[in-house]
Amino acid sequence: TDALRVYYGSALAVADLKMTINGGEITALIGPSGCGKSTLLRCFNRMNDLIAGARVEGSVRYQGVDLYGDDVDPVEVRRRIGMVFQKPNPFPKSIYDNVAYGPRVLKMKVDSMDDVVEQALRRAALWDEVSGKLKKSAMALSGGQQQRVAIARALVNDPPLILADEPTGNLDSSSGFTLMELLSSLHQAGHTVVVVTHDQRMIQFATNTVYLFDGTVVPQGAFLPPTQLT
Repeated sequence: TDALRVYYGSALAVADLKMTINGGEITALIGPSGCGKSTLLRCFNRMNDLIAGARVEGSVRYQGVDLYGDDVDPVEVRRRIGMVFQKPNPFPKSIYDNVAYGPRVLKMKVDSMDDVVEQALRRAALWDEVSGKLKKSAMALSGGQQQRVAIARALVNDPPLILADEPTGNLDSSSGFTLMELLSSLHQAGHTVVVVTHDQRMIQFATNTVYLFDGTVVPQGAFLPPTQLT
């Protein structure tokens, strides 16, 4: 990002932010509530476009392309950059249809949708738990399983970059740890992961940490009171 500014109406949420996310790392965005972490994350796949009154200035470059360039399709950006939200958000459909939703909507040409769904669920470490009930509603799964369905949906297009906004925030300790191990395994498989988190365990999993305060990056080594770091 370079000179990135994000407004909600007249309120400035991200201020002249410049930072680099290195490929192949798990980067944790941390800081106090309201410091701009989630706003920044949503800039990476243009989700702020969907928020009334939001305005983004500056540039966000991904693989050499300015994601806010006039010739860039935001739908294509979201297809190439997966995102997982804080609250598990399965569609009121079967497990199978949840994972197959993206390829169907995008009219992707696939040899076998069954194989696509299976591979996405395997990569989300969920296949063994749901392979016998793919036609059952995803809404009936546990919170941790629903979150992994969301990850399977994000992985179905094999995006190089995965964004996660407080992905363990609504999970119990065990499910949260399982999800952190999954994000770590995706990183080891070559994906870049950027996660907003208050979870100290997730921070320990990260290979890089970026501190935000008042909408901008705090340089490494700068002093902040401990209560302002999480």
